[in-house]
Amino acid sequence: MHIVEFIGRLLLSTLFLIEGFGKIGMQEDVIMYMEDYNVPGILFAPATILEILFPLLLIFGYRTKWVASVMALFTFVVAIIFHTDFSEGMQMMLFLKDLAIAGGFMILVVHGPGKISLDHYFKSKEK
Repeated sequence: MHIVEFIGRLLLSTLFLIEGFGKIGMQEDVIMYMEDYNVPGILFAPATILEILFPLLLIFGYRTKWVASVMALFTFVVAIIFHTDFSEGMQMMLFLKDLAIAGGFMILVVHGPGKISLDHYFKSKEK
């Protein structure tokens, strides 16, 4: 079952990695989109870094509970800011998708990364 925990972290992270790297090539468009929702464009860089760095930390299982907490909060905030116009057909689906992903991160916060992780490796070295 340990491989399933790793695959779960990998699947949760993949979406954010794709989105994060995709934003780099579309910086101007992404900033305009953000500003349409009253999100300052200056947050482009931190958001992009978060979407790339934190999923990599999750994949490797490093500082998993803290990283998953930040990712859950980030995903919830993104859902609230960008996906609450339910008069638009896809917005409800995107909102619910983000909530489901945040729920997955919350499970990691409670249970941790499992044995295939740097967290487990470092913890076992302490004993």
